[in-house]
Amino acid sequence: MDAPREIELKLQCEGADLSELARHPFLHSAEPEHSAFLTSTYYDTAAGDLRAAGLTLRVRREGEAYLQTVKVASSGVGLFDRPEWEGPVADAQPDLAQLADTPVPALLDTVSDPALVPLFSTLVERRSRAIAYGASRIAVAFDQGRIETPNGDAPLWELELELAEGRPEDLFTLAQALAETVPLRLGALSKSARGFALVDGTFRRPSKAGPVRLAPEDTAGDAFRAIAQACLAQLRRNEDVFLHNHDPEALHQLRVALRRLRSAFTLFKPVLAEDSTAAHLRTEIKRVTDPFGHARNLDVFLAETLPAEIAKRPDEPGLEDLQARLEAERTRAYDAVLAILESQEWRSLILDLAGWLESGAWRTLPDAGERDRPAEAYAADVLDRARKRIAKRGRHLDRLDPEARHRVRIEAKKLRYGADFFASLFADKKARKRHKAFAAALSDLQDHLGALNDQATAHTVLASLVVSPDHPPVASETLFAAGLAAADNEADARKLLKAAAEAHGDLIDVKPFWR
Repeated sequence: MDAPREIELKLQCEGADLSELARHPFLHSAEPEHSAFLTSTYYDTAAGDLRAAGLTLRVRREGEAYLQTVKVASSGVGLFDRPEWEGPVADAQPDLAQLADTPVPALLDTVSDPALVPLFSTLVERRSRAIAYGASRIAVAFDQGRIETPNGDAPLWELELELAEGRPEDLFTLAQALAETVPLRLGALSKSARGFALVDGTFRRPSKAGPVRLAPEDTAGDAFRAIAQACLAQLRRNEDVFLHNHDPEALHQLRVALRRLRSAFTLFKPVLAEDSTAAHLRTEIKRVTDPFGHARNLDVFLAETLPAEIAKRPDEPGLEDLQARLEAERTRAYDAVLAILESQEWRSLILDLAGWLESGAWRTLPDAGERDRPAEAYAADVLDRARKRIAKRGRHLDRLDPEARHRVRIEAKKLRYGADFFASLFADKKARKRHKAFAAALSDLQDHLGALNDQATAHTVLASLVVSPDHPPVASETLFAAGLAAADNEADARKLLKAAAEAHGDLIDVKPFWR
């Protein structure tokens, strides 16, 4: 069995939108359309060894024929460019003899229980056609059906654009054109990933950033693409969760993904220097998502700061009204976030970003600059510079004004994200031990700086409530309660400043894991 590379763009939409797309003039074809009912069963060991190794195994039935496929799982989102091995088998059971040329047999030889068991199935009605677009030939599939698991089912509507021949950028150009007609979103998860999430019970739950796996032979350009793809995947997964259930943690993780993505643009600025689109995208991401911060600040105040104040002053009459006003303000802030996430501008920006990561000028310019430098050497230099900035700007941290402390906090976040991004490049035993100590010291500094930032944010939240002309007049007892909350919130500022300064010193004393 050979291992051709599959390049396909997955796009999410609703069932009615899928029917509308089938009539889109860009998707007309002179060739006949093929319709089929596909039943795919996904297999793994009971311990999930294939999945842990980044592999998926399925057997698909179409009519009376069975096709067995092994794919390398992708940590990215939307566009999947990955090796796959496939071939016919006799029935719905995996045929180990047919897997000889795949990574599966060697893996199964190393596990305690190599028996393969069915985990979940997808039942899909697929209409497919081949079209010409740009300089490419594209296989278009309209998939409608469901994922069935022991833990519950989920509907499935998906438009799949697979590159038969030509250029990956044509997939994104076509997607943007189609998105002007129906609200298409970049696919957050593959069918297999959705199935596994249903089995795990994590499908509609917020998700933190996963590890970024970089290979020793990767260039700086390879590293940026993998890191940005991982950030985009975290963003889209949590976007879907927030749109579905308005979970505050999903909004938080969505913002974390955005911060990580913007930090990646900064850390790889020398790699992207000759591509003007990089700066434009970074600016647009920050501009469009700026209202997300207000919603998150209200979440923190209502979940942490205000309950502590109510517990401290249970008889204070103005706190109840203060809570009601802030909850109403949070509802308005969430509405603003939802309006952005449901807008064509947002969906188009995400498609632009994903397309640029695959075929932007930064990848094709002949003057590579830092792009083709070994990722390990590039990472070490970047982390050195970030550490020096923290050391310099955080000196006498307990005497800095709030704005200067905020800059140190931002630098600490960049260093933390960089340490996470590049960790897999420094994988020997000594480096892993140093990374653990470095991450712990950096996390300690971030915790103290974050607490100080929460104090400043609490003032902003309370001030915006009092002075906003959009709110009803604020009762005097509510104003008094807000003043008490602000004063109590600042009471331990000196203690936090001292702890932050000590944490900064501890961080500078820790040996870098990348040297």
